[in-house]
Amino acid sequence: MFQELTDAGFDVEVRNHAGAIFSVDFPDQAQELINVLLGLKIPAEDLVGSGGGEAKSTQWLRNELYKHDWPKHNFEFKSFLDGVEQLAMSHEIDHVRTVEGAGRIALEIEWNNKDPFFDRDLENFQRLHAQSAISVGAVITRGASLQNNMKGIIQRCLEKFDVTDEAGLKANFDVKDRTARQREAVQKQLDAGVTYSEAFAKQFVGDKFGQATTHWSKLEDRIHRGVGNPCPMILIGLPASVVVE
Repeated sequence: MFQELTDAGFDVEVRNHAGAIFSVDFPDQAQELINVLLGLKIPAEDLVGSGGGEAKSTQWLRNELYKHDWPKHNFEFKSFLDGVEQLAMSHEIDHVRTVEGAGRIALEIEWNNKDPFFDRDLENFQRLHAQSAISVGAVITRGASLQNNMKGIIQRCLEKFDVTDEAGLKANFDVKDRTARQREAVQKQLDAGVTYSEAFAKQFVGDKFGQATTHWSKLEDRIHRGVGNPCPMILIGLPASVVVE
């Protein structure tokens, strides 16, 4: 079902017969998702800029899914014993695609969160599937090639704009004020003879896109431990090729 994404360099893993479910119950919705992802392009400059909130790339992806009727949805559960409420839970999902007579697809986008958010997402899928609230779950995150190439992407972006110091950084990118710790880490590398673009990229990626954030290998860790089972799931990692340099 998702060979187009694999051919385009995306990481794709299908668990618990999710492919069969998509092919029979949700073929059109699978193609919707594929088309949106193949259309995703992230300017390298957006990776450097802070934006003060959600990344522009994630905003674009969310808006495209909204256009195709994948809205946010809050699932609420309550249990009662002799009329007395015993338990109340709610699970807010980034995007839910409902198909009359077939079921629901629940999709979470984890572009750059702390990696324990994967546990939350997968465990929510497990509970929702057990209650027959969803048929399949999906997660989109940074893929292995994007994670592994992030430092080079950031460094080349600064070199493209001939950024050689803090002033050049602020003049070309929407970045937050750098902390004393961040500036000192860059300066230490500059004193060792490293170029500003390389020093900044190393420090910036370590802080913003580090190993403790949501990316493909962290998602794989959870899946291989069985987190979320037995919910059928499709996992998708965005490749480095989505970044336009």
